[in-house]
Amino acid sequence: MILDGRAIAEDLYVELAERRKSIVSDVKLGIVVVGDNPVIASFVRIKERAATRLGVTMVRIDLPADASQEVIIGSIQDVAMRSDGVIAQLPFPKGVDVDAVLSAVPVEKDVDALNPTISENKRLVHAPVALAVVELLQRAGIEIPGKRTVVVGAGRLVGAPSAWLLGNLGANVSIFSLEEGSIEDLKDADIIVSGAGNPGFIKPEHLKQGVALIDAGTSELNKKIIGDADPACSEKADVFTPVPGGVGPVAVAMIFKNLFDLLEKRR
Repeated sequence: MILDGRAIAEDLYVELAERRKSIVSDVKLGIVVVGDNPVIASFVRIKERAATRLGVTMVRIDLPADASQEVIIGSIQDVAMRSDGVIAQLPFPKGVDVDAVLSAVPVEKDVDALNPTISENKRLVHAPVALAVVELLQRAGIEIPGKRTVVVGAGRLVGAPSAWLLGNLGANVSIFSLEEGSIEDLKDADIIVSGAGNPGFIKPEHLKQGVALIDAGTSELNKKIIGDADPACSEKADVFTPVPGGVGPVAVAMIFKNLFDLLEKRR
């Protein structure tokens, strides 16, 4: 089963549009973008299109790549005062203390669930990618409790929040990194979630037959966005997400789910 993330996202937008009708006031989502990176620009355009279809106003601040950390933090504080939710668009330029910047995002407006001062069990919402991973598994009929689950990479966007959420839902989770452990660890997994950003490094021979492989890794290679898993893995996996068109569209929809959840909690 190759999961169509775009189709699943469309289902979610129908549900979100119904929720939006119950919110009578203007809804605003703030975003701070630093630098002029075409890949980042593409991601931001996807979020802006989703906002438009849901009647959400984007409050955007664009900063040059050489913007100081203080200016970035000040911009986040600015959009936070004018918005119901805040995105600090990653990555930031080298030399910026990412934790310091993300800490400036108010917890009650943190749609990406990235403020590092808050532990996972204290967050008001979960990370969009982690929510997307769970949504995809559930749509595929995969029961999470008790499943041997390997999360590849422990990054703040994919690995760490996905490992926590899946573990909280009852999976037996271990984290594999490219620096430590062995690729052989994948062979016993019932569920694999990969967010390493290492193009095509997971091969069919690394998998057991019937695995659920959720590929949340994205890399640019030869001007194409590709995932961590070789597409041939789909022949061995019972559940497989392509890149692009798998986790990404669902994760964007989850940003707006989080926005509405946070807005409703505050009200």
